[in-house]
Amino acid sequence: MLELRNVTKRYGDVTALDGVSLSVEAGETLGLVGTNGAGKTSLFRLLVGHELPDSGTVSVAGIDPTDGTRVRERVGYLPEQANFEPSLTAREVLRFHARMRGVSDADRPRRIARVLETVGLREDADRRVGGFSNGMTRRLGLATTLLASPQVLLLDEPTAGLDPQGVAAFNDVIERVRAETDVTVVVTTHVLSEVERLCDRVAIIDGGEIQTVGTLAEVRAIAGDRVTVTLTFDADADAAAVGSQFETDPSVTTTVHGSRVEATCHRDAVFDVLGRLADTDPATVEVSEPGLEGAFQRVLHEGTAEMAGDAT
Repeated sequence: MLELRNVTKRYGDVTALDGVSLSVEAGETLGLVGTNGAGKTSLFRLLVGHELPDSGTVSVAGIDPTDGTRVRERVGYLPEQANFEPSLTAREVLRFHARMRGVSDADRPRRIARVLETVGLREDADRRVGGFSNGMTRRLGLATTLLASPQVLLLDEPTAGLDPQGVAAFNDVIERVRAETDVTVVVTTHVLSEVERLCDRVAIIDGGEIQTVGTLAEVRAIAGDRVTVTLTFDADADAAAVGSQFETDPSVTTTVHGSRVEATCHRDAVFDVLGRLADTDPATVEVSEPGLEGAFQRVLHEGTAEMAGDAT
């Protein structure tokens, strides 16, 4: 459904994308993560035909993305900053975008009603968008991308700047769209928990290069097999006493922060560590396996895709 082959994009002396190859299957959701300036937005601009690659090829939904008319019919793109004329109502905004996306006059009212229901704005359809919250504006932006029943959705930092309630509402809509359609989704975000909630696969981009790509489990594995057991106690002295139990054990790394103890060990040793703590009386116990955050930080710090093994 989406394919880049050995794509390079330069802006003067700056190489934004350097030999990027990436493919996304139909119906899949891919999370594209990276720091600011890693190349995410440049990649999206190539996918919607706003830029041309200096070398390599780009295909989206089987077409060249520079064919603007066909792209608007097949691809929904929500940029990080999606602004609308504040004097227009949500329904008027959608009428304009429906015309732009080639939705017929006869089908336009039905499509508009459907997407308003999907994004939870049916009751606000005739309100002026100048009075919308940030979360409502982002959901209206998503509604514009859904009007033409796209085959591909490209979402660039869709929840940036939203409060937790707005983030949850937006992600609820994405999950609903995924459940009800076979749309292919690519989303860029700095919030790795969103990737874990929404995506089938994840790609980490840094310095204009795809460092690794794989399923969530494959990419999490980059962080290694170390698991952290975190305990909190009512008194600092109790935490210090527990931390001292592992001082002579090289297989367990412990750190004590006031009343909190963190014991890191190999995954296979977790139950042994917990057994040795059975006689303590912690207020809370938490076991944390390596996640995307650990994998992401390791990729950035070590700068090699080879450590991903089969995931690469």
